[in-house]
Amino acid sequence: MGLTITYIIIAVYSIALVLIFFYSLAQLNLLVNYLWYKRQNQEAPKYNLLDPKEIPFVTIQLPIYNEEYVVERLLENIAKIEYPSSKLEIQVLDDSTDESVNDTARRIAALQETGLDITHIRRENRSGYKAGALKEGLTIAKGEFIAIFDADFLPDADWLKKTVIYFKDQEIGVVQTRWGHINRDYSTLTKIQAFALDAHFTLEQVGRNAKGHFINFNGTAGIWRKECILDAGNWEGDTLTEDLDLSYRAQLKNWKFKYLEDVETPAELPVVISAARSQQFRWNKGGAENFRKTVWSVITSRNISFKTKFHGVMHLLNSSMFLCVFIVAFLSIPMLYIKNMYGHLGWIFEVTSFFVVSSIILFVCYWFTYKSIQGSGFDNFVDYIKIFFTFFSVALGFSLHNSMAVLEGHMGKRSEFVRTPKFNINNLTDSWKGNKYLTKKLSPNMILEALLMIYFLFGMYSAIPLNDFGLFPFHFMLFLGFGFVFFNSLTAKA
Repeated sequence: MGLTITYIIIAVYSIALVLIFFYSLAQLNLLVNYLWYKRQNQEAPKYNLLDPKEIPFVTIQLPIYNEEYVVERLLENIAKIEYPSSKLEIQVLDDSTDESVNDTARRIAALQETGLDITHIRRENRSGYKAGALKEGLTIAKGEFIAIFDADFLPDADWLKKTVIYFKDQEIGVVQTRWGHINRDYSTLTKIQAFALDAHFTLEQVGRNAKGHFINFNGTAGIWRKECILDAGNWEGDTLTEDLDLSYRAQLKNWKFKYLEDVETPAELPVVISAARSQQFRWNKGGAENFRKTVWSVITSRNISFKTKFHGVMHLLNSSMFLCVFIVAFLSIPMLYIKNMYGHLGWIFEVTSFFVVSSIILFVCYWFTYKSIQGSGFDNFVDYIKIFFTFFSVALGFSLHNSMAVLEGHMGKRSEFVRTPKFNINNLTDSWKGNKYLTKKLSPNMILEALLMIYFLFGMYSAIPLNDFGLFPFHFMLFLGFGFVFFNSLTAKA
């Protein structure tokens, strides 16, 4: 290996490690904010819903697309929302292209007969995908406030009473609630998805919101002030995460967001890895697209502090951390050999301590968020250690897939909005097999993931002749992670 190539590998590896370290420091700062916020006595002006004059008109939008398995559950649940019927309308924004349209129309007609103000809105095409559907519904929405629920969400009957009250503060443009998980314990895949989402909805959302930094509407389980949507430029379909896009445009125009950690909105997690893949791809590519679209506006804004800009840039770079992680993982084996070939470069390997420190910081941060939902105590801490290392390994296994999504986003490559198939899975006895919306083709990344599994097995073996076991645990987790993703992708066919 030539010295030029050696120095290039070291430089790229070191830059990726430093970026990961800065990301972990940002997470640590969010933890400090989170703990500070939890100790505060939070007071805010609220609508008095006992006074008819203060009850605002609300429109609930339900964007759906080929939701045969969950549309009945969705409509039955939304019909139970407790709110004055004279101040509530429901829009079913149905872009479906299959026979589920007729079933949805029949169920809506039955609900209309009960006196519920619910309409079935169809479009001629899916222009703008979900963003386009929300935008079209908004043109005829009667509500001053717009609540949005994806097809797999099941808000409690008193959800509106707990959320709309905060809009008495005229500066608030969005109220977002925390996602719950009705099938958290269905499988290892659902457990690690729940773990990751819980960290986002506690540490990140509370940590940012506590200090007035930018947060994001999560696409569902939240409610917008209609004026805020219009003032920020309305929904746009030029990224795969229209929710993040509109959130930043609104906050750049000085609208405030209110996050409610204590209001949980239950939802269903993807139970098949192909569905998780499509969701992860959309979220990570959309994050990179929004970085490309928005970061300069954040950096140059005169209305926000330096710290808010820093957290905004790190937030927009969240998905790009997968690319950094993949670079560190892939180059770790060449670095192992460089370390043993060039003794005079030994000092450079002190930089690897950044990754260890970053991992420890994330371990500590995620523990505080885990115990806020699952509880503390020794038994829960042991469970936490298990789920943390399982999550860490599988996240490493997804790093190739997500890195490709991130690269496409940064390069501006456009792609179709691929919705996540819903399953109506509530317990361990329910089965996803036979779901007609599941993709039947294997991911082209699978071959690469299989090769990477073998590659990191080689990395584990390399520790023996080199008598250097420092990276062995890392390579072991990479081997397990890519193995998990590969074998689950191979076997999880409808």
